[in-house]
Amino acid sequence: MMSIKWGVLGTGRIARAFSNALSYVKDAELYAVASRNKDKSILFANEFGFLNSYGSYEELFKDDSIDIVYIATPMASHYDLCISALQNGKNVFCEKSVTLNVNQLNNILDLARNKNLFFCEAMWMKCLPSYLKMKEWINDGKIGDICYIKSDFSNFVPFDKDDRLFRLDCGGGALLDVAVYPITLVHDLLGTPEIIDSSVHIRDGIDISETLIFKYKIGAFASIDCGFEIKLSNNAVISGTNGSIVFDDYFFCSDSVSLYDENRILVEHFKSPHLLNGYEFEIEEVHRCLNQHSKDSILIPNSETVEVMKIMDYLRSEWKIVYPDEYL
Repeated sequence: MMSIKWGVLGTGRIARAFSNALSYVKDAELYAVASRNKDKSILFANEFGFLNSYGSYEELFKDDSIDIVYIATPMASHYDLCISALQNGKNVFCEKSVTLNVNQLNNILDLARNKNLFFCEAMWMKCLPSYLKMKEWINDGKIGDICYIKSDFSNFVPFDKDDRLFRLDCGGGALLDVAVYPITLVHDLLGTPEIIDSSVHIRDGIDISETLIFKYKIGAFASIDCGFEIKLSNNAVISGTNGSIVFDDYFFCSDSVSLYDENRILVEHFKSPHLLNGYEFEIEEVHRCLNQHSKDSILIPNSETVEVMKIMDYLRSEWKIVYPDEYL
């Protein structure tokens, strides 16, 4: 099997975790890293063993040896960087939330199709063994029909107007940063809701916390709590007519999941420890796609990413939150 040469954009916390996982995946080659700060790029390359370091993103895009680009920069930069990468013939794996709105995402997907290139949102949750086991149980009818989903994601962060999480120009706010995970989970299992109700706390134009209720024609509903000013266990419960499935704390990166019958008696507990830090599974999915010349992941299909982005667009429109220069 040929090695796959990765180019990484960004040197922050997520880029570090991802690059650490790249070093673990046997056919992944840490080929190049780029930062707007050349010194940071050099230090990052030396730390993780990248062969090349660049002081601009465009330099990396022009490197013809790179097979795929991973984008781990602030969300407001994703659109321009994805477009530039694709225009330069690069396959793209971009962190979530992948864009600021669905129009941006559709433009990217159109370009990827025209260039015959792979594009995918880096929603690592959907590649984890525990998540795949949950879907297997549901598809096998182990809990019957889904009636209710409860899913939370809080990340307590003191308000700081200079932090990217609280800056409109960076695509800040709880919706795109943390709510995208439970929204993705609910959409993956129940699809697009018929009705969406929400309550939101907005400060300086940014959504700090929110409660979302999704209602479905089949009678099912979902409840989501997210934010930067609340402390929750960040678990997930999927309740069906014949049982339930429970992820414990931090469902989106959990290595275990439990299946219960209708009497809340444990039927099965599945645990599959991460081989390194959990990011290795999404890297392996990208490699599978590239080796099979697939332009879309079966685990993270672009069609579902589009539908999730539509939901978040709707919520922002209800809350009257607009990001500057988001190409609406």
